[in-house]
Amino acid sequence: MNISKNDSFSKWLTEIIKEAELADLRYNVKGFIVNMPWAVMIMKRMYALYEEELEKNGHLPAWFPAVIPKENFEIEKEHVEGFKAEVFWITEGGDKKLEQPLALRPTSETAMYKMFSLWIQGKSDLPLKIYQSTQVWRYETKSTRPFLRGREFHWIETHCAFSSRKEAENQVLEDMRTTEKIMHQEFCIPFIFFERPEWDKFPGALHTYAADSLMPDGRIIQQPSTHLLGQNFAKAFNITFLDENGKKNFAWQTCYGPAIWRIFASLISINGDDRGLILPFKLAPFQIVITPIPSEKNEKIKQKALELKQNLEKNGLRVKVDDSNKKPGFKFNFWEMKGVPFRIELGEKELNSKQVTIAKRIDGTKIKVNENEVAEKIKELSIEMQKQLIKKADSIFEGRVSTAETIEELSEIIKTKRGFVKIPFCSVGLEGVECKEKLKNKLHVDVRGERFDVKEKPENKKCIICGKEAKHYVYVGKQY
Repeated sequence: MNISKNDSFSKWLTEIIKEAELADLRYNVKGFIVNMPWAVMIMKRMYALYEEELEKNGHLPAWFPAVIPKENFEIEKEHVEGFKAEVFWITEGGDKKLEQPLALRPTSETAMYKMFSLWIQGKSDLPLKIYQSTQVWRYETKSTRPFLRGREFHWIETHCAFSSRKEAENQVLEDMRTTEKIMHQEFCIPFIFFERPEWDKFPGALHTYAADSLMPDGRIIQQPSTHLLGQNFAKAFNITFLDENGKKNFAWQTCYGPAIWRIFASLISINGDDRGLILPFKLAPFQIVITPIPSEKNEKIKQKALELKQNLEKNGLRVKVDDSNKKPGFKFNFWEMKGVPFRIELGEKELNSKQVTIAKRIDGTKIKVNENEVAEKIKELSIEMQKQLIKKADSIFEGRVSTAETIEELSEIIKTKRGFVKIPFCSVGLEGVECKEKLKNKLHVDVRGERFDVKEKPENKKCIICGKEAKHYVYVGKQY
């Protein structure tokens, strides 16, 4: 690649999507792309890690229809108001007009909760924890971009029902732990969990909590959000249960949405470098590529490569032997660009010494290893690599969290480094909307909310916009 990620992230991302064959943008419907095999193989492993964790925590998989009757969709009025501008409607089947329009699923509350009202009768039916890995469709009117913003995207959504508010609140905390365990520790994507302001809640929710991360250009990207729905949807859809005394109660609900498609955008962007992708070991379609170095002993080298591949595969590793006719330098660059974690170089010198050369994608360094110790060494190096990726991502992330107490300070930070900026603010309730709008109009930044993991209260501070007493510290920044 000839483009520096730090100098021009936007061009870098466009180039890597093309060169690493992650997506083909030539599909002739605006906002829809073809997800190419290399990207899909990575995302399938992302799905698998998330699904394993969800099921370990008691969620059960389900598949709901992609279409939602208009009557379902309009039951919860606040919800439909929040989504109506983004809905694709199906109005005809064959050559006949449908009796009622069908919404192409933008999210599944109104599909699932109609069924929850049939499934939940008594307290013994609770908790109910369901998830599905699927696509959703939204008529996105802003400019679309592969993996960042599209009209069709791939995600996981969980929907839960409980007998008490406390259980629902505990589920929100579990969702946050899941985000940390999978997105940060496995995908190497740092984030801050925010409680969204009152004006930025999920339609129909009591509270919304969202994991915001940063892209290399300092812009904010929203990742998994979890919503405390309270009893709003239960009352709208009549999701009730009888308690031990025979009293009818409304269920308490939550939902959680890790958007795999968008997380993939962060994964490739945060971990990649000027040579291309760098994939976490668990996610790489091929964890090792063996590149035979041509010599007079080509057949023996090729045979040794196949033997090594079989041995590594017996140890549970995913291996590719690149025995194509391309020159070694081309192969090295190609698989580095694809993000394969380790390359094994195997030539006449290695054949004679009974050692192989292992090149590490993360830093380009090489080591010699005895051929009968390769599997063990690769596993050892993979653990080191994961720690390195997390440490590097965290360091860059932490360097982009700033503080400003005046509009001038905020303006300078936004111009020079972007990222998250903590500012004193008057209110995260609806009375803060006017200051939020002024901030948006003046500096084109958005209020992301209060940090959830750290309780921060300003003392003797003034709101950066209106000058009134600041009751909150909020984080702001430019977002995708």
